[in-house]
Amino acid sequence: MSRWIQNGDNVDITKERKNATFNTERMSAWIHGGDEVLKRRREILDYVKSNPDFKDPIPVEFLSREERVSNGTRKIVKMTDNTDQIDGADFFGEGMYFQSLVMGRDLHPLSLHYIMFLPTLQGQTDDEQLDEWLPKAIARSIVGTYAQTELGHGTNLSKLETTATYDPSTQEFVLHSPTITAAKWWPGGLGKSSNHAIVVAQLYTKGQCKGPHPFIVQLRDLETHKPMKGVRLGDIGPKLGINGSDNGFLLFDKYRIPRKAMLMRYSKVQPDGTYIAPAHSKLGYGTMVFVRSIMIKDQATQLGAAATIATRYSAVRRQGEPVVGNGEIQILDYQTQQYRVFPQLARAFAFLFAAYEIRDLYLRLTEELTHGNTELLPEIHALSSGLKSVVSWDTAQGIEQCRLSCGGHGYSQASAFPEIYGYAVGGCTYEGENLVMLLQVARYLVKAAEETRKGTSNLAEICGYISKTGRRTSSLTSIANYTTDQIIEDLEHVARKQVFHAYDKLKKAQQHVKPEDAWNQSSVELAKASRWHVRLYLVKTFLKKVDKAPEDLKKVMIHVARLYAFDIISSSSGNFLEEGYMRPDQITEIKEGVYECLAKIRPVAVSLVDSWDYDDLELKSVLGKRDGNVYEALLQWAQNSQLNKSDVIPTFEKYLGPMMKDARSKL
Repeated sequence: MSRWIQNGDNVDITKERKNATFNTERMSAWIHGGDEVLKRRREILDYVKSNPDFKDPIPVEFLSREERVSNGTRKIVKMTDNTDQIDGADFFGEGMYFQSLVMGRDLHPLSLHYIMFLPTLQGQTDDEQLDEWLPKAIARSIVGTYAQTELGHGTNLSKLETTATYDPSTQEFVLHSPTITAAKWWPGGLGKSSNHAIVVAQLYTKGQCKGPHPFIVQLRDLETHKPMKGVRLGDIGPKLGINGSDNGFLLFDKYRIPRKAMLMRYSKVQPDGTYIAPAHSKLGYGTMVFVRSIMIKDQATQLGAAATIATRYSAVRRQGEPVVGNGEIQILDYQTQQYRVFPQLARAFAFLFAAYEIRDLYLRLTEELTHGNTELLPEIHALSSGLKSVVSWDTAQGIEQCRLSCGGHGYSQASAFPEIYGYAVGGCTYEGENLVMLLQVARYLVKAAEETRKGTSNLAEICGYISKTGRRTSSLTSIANYTTDQIIEDLEHVARKQVFHAYDKLKKAQQHVKPEDAWNQSSVELAKASRWHVRLYLVKTFLKKVDKAPEDLKKVMIHVARLYAFDIISSSSGNFLEEGYMRPDQITEIKEGVYECLAKIRPVAVSLVDSWDYDDLELKSVLGKRDGNVYEALLQWAQNSQLNKSDVIPTFEKYLGPMMKDARSKL
């Protein structure tokens, strides 16, 4: 019997699980990277469940903001007291899972300490700095964050206003915020918790600006925790989500730090103020690639959670009676419901497998950078930027579709959708605003197109399609015979065509206006080219992953992967119809392929989402509970409301009671 079936479960969800045509445990192991990884997940889960220090006093939705910050801080200290329970070198896997079980979607004062502060120290300090700072950060004797974004500037790093002016007479940098818009704004943990930060500021030495550089800066006294003289900081207030984190602001008033506070692995300032530039201008991008690989996995996990909740709830919710007298049917039986939910499940799989690929590319990149080889850096940086943009956008839209699929109950915080959305949608703007990220990718694509036109291109596999000749028309004859190679070939055609369309538009504009104006006038088409570049990569990665799956799992997953590809093609059919590359009947065939995939997925949908291996502790959703006993759980959840502590609340005595009494006296 499946481990997901237990006595007392909702009968409908049990029936769904018994319909599985594959072994759910084997699918879970394949999704997460093997039996040993799955075993470790269960061990970590058992440990977290057995530790009372990790429990919330009541569901966090009923806590005030101050209580959420306090509860989160308590838990993260306990969690990091117990990191010997996980492989500390595997934050991408065990670390993220451990954190999600303990902290939920609220984040915490040490989020950026581990995601940005530590990796930046590891990646951008010289040996002496590493020896000084890394042990302190790992031991948590200091708590750090990463302060880059300002009130007036985020993604456009070249225009950051915070200055770090070198004074050779004292061998110090003077940090200063010359304007209000120079205030650092948004860093997690900056408001009240961190006492150090990596601060990105414009470096001035010998009267010249050398651009933005990172510095390690002490912000608070180590004993009193009060701000240092010359440092002003605090919390920025409530946000759409993640309100257990004290995101903060920071201003400097001619605050002095030692010369060695500048992170000097790649660029340096000598005691006399002489500046030594890095060997490669983008060597600092390695940390960004790492952070974005984490982001992509996190986004996939959140979309997977939303699809799990929607699928399970759709299996137990009965609504409508198509045949009078036969009783109401499961809403998962409606094709419209499947069309809303299953593509989100397919997206989640596609994004997760892409995250694994980017992680592996990052590890390869890191190895090559240690040997001075920067060849992969531009391509991987461009790909990770594009994935960050497309994945976070599609995840946000997908979560909302899953919420809507659950009707009115999806609007309740009991569903977890508000928390999931508030947590995930931030990814559209932090670590680079999405459209700006797409235009960064576009610069790389323009260069590749230019090299192809000149016949000098030597493009790596990710961009290799740009220099292909390709077919003039699609070779699709029927969905049944539509192979992986044909699907990829058709997507390559559209991606390649859009790249050259945007490139030609840019070149034409450059003949009449200044380069920056030409770029702006072409930016919409350039962003479209970047999206197609990323979609192509996502489809390729997903289909090739499924092609290598064990045969019993492949029989199921091929329909999920094809749904992802067909959904992209059918929703952008105009791109494929242009210049007769596809005929209308071929587009119709693909649309029918979407419905065919929905029908194939329907009988195994609940078991597919079970394969993601979400425990109720991680899912934190009443609607998505494993046992399917949703309605009893909703009523129980509501009892936590502070308004239910008494039968009569003070507003009756103060306002409603007198109002009604006065009205009755006048009748």
